[in-house]
Amino acid sequence: MKLSGSTLLDKESRLAFWMLLPTFLVVFLFVVFPVLWNIWLSFNPLSLADLRGPELHRFNLTFDNFKRVFTDPDFPEVLSVTLIYTFAGSFLSILLGLAAALLVHTEFRGRGLIRGLFIAPYIAPVVAVTFAWSFILDPQLGVLNWLALDGGLISRPIAFFSQRWLDIEVLGASLRLPLALTSVVLFEGWRYFPFAFLFILARLQNIPEELYQAASVDGATPLQRFLHITMPQLAPVLSILFLFRFIWTINKFDDIFLLTGGQAGTKVLTIKVYEYAFGRFDIGAGSAVAMVLFVILCLFMVVYFRSIMKEEE
Repeated sequence: MKLSGSTLLDKESRLAFWMLLPTFLVVFLFVVFPVLWNIWLSFNPLSLADLRGPELHRFNLTFDNFKRVFTDPDFPEVLSVTLIYTFAGSFLSILLGLAAALLVHTEFRGRGLIRGLFIAPYIAPVVAVTFAWSFILDPQLGVLNWLALDGGLISRPIAFFSQRWLDIEVLGASLRLPLALTSVVLFEGWRYFPFAFLFILARLQNIPEELYQAASVDGATPLQRFLHITMPQLAPVLSILFLFRFIWTINKFDDIFLLTGGQAGTKVLTIKVYEYAFGRFDIGAGSAVAMVLFVILCLFMVVYFRSIMKEEE
């Protein structure tokens, strides 16, 4: 019986292995291998032409690519712009998603239509929405500049995606607003808030109504109910959303490339990867920048999960 049981167990283990093997192969081919390949490229001084030559297979590992990246005069600015764009875009998309979810949470006529309209920015093609924003904010033909000029709000057209700084006065103080970067962040928040909206709305609909009724009986104001009931219930969803949005936003390339091309103070690390790899044909330096992105993501995830574990304790 022991021998028979052991044989059956071995057969089940082998069957489980063979059933999981396709998944392991897919993960290795599309996740592990590209990471390992990028690490190899980042330590090799290779050009685009070397990818089809014998230099690709030479064991000549150096830190020249990383030295070239870190000594680039643009690198500190590109890194800071990347972090500002990522944090601001992620926070704004979640904030807008929260506002939209609270708006359509209660019953009213036409709520289904409003929900459908809120999802439109996320499902629309990125080329279409970037073209629409570029046209609306165009300094010559844009409707926003036309309305502002016609209403006397501005004295000259504003180039939202090509003007780096905008000098404004607030309460007598002069401020310099990074206009192009702010415009790109606003686009990021608008385009991706539906993702947060769907998750937050689903969680809102599952909060027990008894909690609000009990708080109302105790004399809690709407603001107190929001702060002490709604927000604690939404906290796990909001933290997960921020993790997802951070990872996706820091890796974003197409939005900024289509809106500004990385000009006017909007160049991020993904644009820098493209510039090195296909602008200067320096594959090694482009891979090194990609590794910098990978390290930033790893550090962020370590800090994120450590903070989550502390909260749970």
